[in-house]
Amino acid sequence: MPGASSVEIRKVNKHHGQFHALKDVDLDILPGKVTCLIGPSGSGKSTLLRCINFLDEYESGEIRIDGQLIGYESPGGRKMPARKLREMRRSIGMVFQQFNLWPHMTALGNVAEGLMRVRGLPKAEAERRAKNALEKVGLADKMANHPSRLSGGQQQRVAIARALAMEPRLMLFDEPTSALDPELVGEVLNVMKTLATEGMTMIVVTHEMGFAAHVADQVAFMEQGELVSVDVPDKILHQPKDPRIKAFLRTYHERNSF
Repeated sequence: MPGASSVEIRKVNKHHGQFHALKDVDLDILPGKVTCLIGPSGSGKSTLLRCINFLDEYESGEIRIDGQLIGYESPGGRKMPARKLREMRRSIGMVFQQFNLWPHMTALGNVAEGLMRVRGLPKAEAERRAKNALEKVGLADKMANHPSRLSGGQQQRVAIARALAMEPRLMLFDEPTSALDPELVGEVLNVMKTLATEGMTMIVVTHEMGFAAHVADQVAFMEQGELVSVDVPDKILHQPKDPRIKAFLRTYHERNSF
C-alpha cells in the first residue's frame, strides 16, 4: 500500500445556493488514521467529504493533501487545470452510498475497467490488480458474477475493491452502509476495519456509532455546517459536553434501541 496521506482543512466555506453548507470548517487528518464524521442529516458531512476531492467546489478557505492545495492554483485564486486535478485525485479513493457498478460487467470487469481507462494499464495487468483487490475484500469466489447476482453488501465490497485497485493513499467513505439491509452491514464494516489496521488514511461519514467507537482515531461532530467538536471517540460518544452532541446521541440511541 502506498504511503498514507495527510489532509489539512482550513476555514472552508461552501454554499448550495442560499444555503450555507459549510461554515469555516477546520480539521486535521493525520496520515494512517481514521476520522469518522458524524451528525444529523444535512449537517454538511457529505459536502465536506466531496470538497476534499473537489467533487464539490468550496468557495473559500483551503484544503491541502500532503501540503498541496486541491482545487485551486493558490488560496482564493484560479481553479487548477483539470489535468492537475485528475492527477491529485488518483491518490484518493471514494466509496459512495450507491454502488455505481456497471450492470453488464462482472465484478472483475468493474474493478479492472477503471485501471485500464484511468491508469492506462494493459488488460492483463489490470485484471491481475483487480483480482488482488477482490481477494482483499473477500470476493475471490465472486469475480465472474455480475452485480445482479451479488448481494448489496457484496456490491459495495466490489466498489471498495475498485477504489483500492487504484492504490490510493486516502480513502473517503460516504455512508457506505446506508443503502444496505442491516444483516449486510457487518461484512462491509469488516473490510473497512481491515483497511484501518493496515494504516490506510480514512475519512468516513457514518451513522454506525459502533464502528466509530471501535475503529476511529478521532470523531468529528457536525451540525448545520459547523464542526462542533473533534476528539477521541470516547470523549465524543460517551462523555460529550456539548448539548448538541448529547441530543444527537440521545436520538440515535432511541432509534436504535429494541
